[in-house]
Amino acid sequence: QVQLVESGGGLVQAGGSLRLSCVASLRPFWKATMAWFRQAPGKEREGIAATDWVGDRTFYADSVQGRFTISRDNASSAVDLQMDSLEPGDTAVYYCAASKSSGGVLQAATYDNWGQGTQVTVSS
Repeated sequence: QVQLVESGGGLVQAGGSLRLSCVASLRPFWKATMAWFRQAPGKEREGIAATDWVGDRTFYADSVQGRFTISRDNASSAVDLQMDSLEPGDTAVYYCAASKSSGGVLQAATYDNWGQGTQVTVSS
């Protein structure tokens, strides 16, 4: 069974930074598409960043473009999300997701495997 575990969430002031990490048991990890989603209360789950196995391409939602950076470490089966210039609108539960598919990288339906989420709160 696939296991994904997120860490690194917390409380930060606007303009600050956080780094989220996700470790996945999916094998082979190097061929997996990995992504970060977020969901605030009463809002739809939003795909914000992804990286697939085709040349390690990265993808970002407009809402985080230029502020967030996704990266992967295949040796440790981990994917990270560096979040800079955080804004109060970034407050949400952040979820790690994994798929063996390389299509629809920012669409929730692409992913069959999800972590439990980690809370990120940005104060003004």
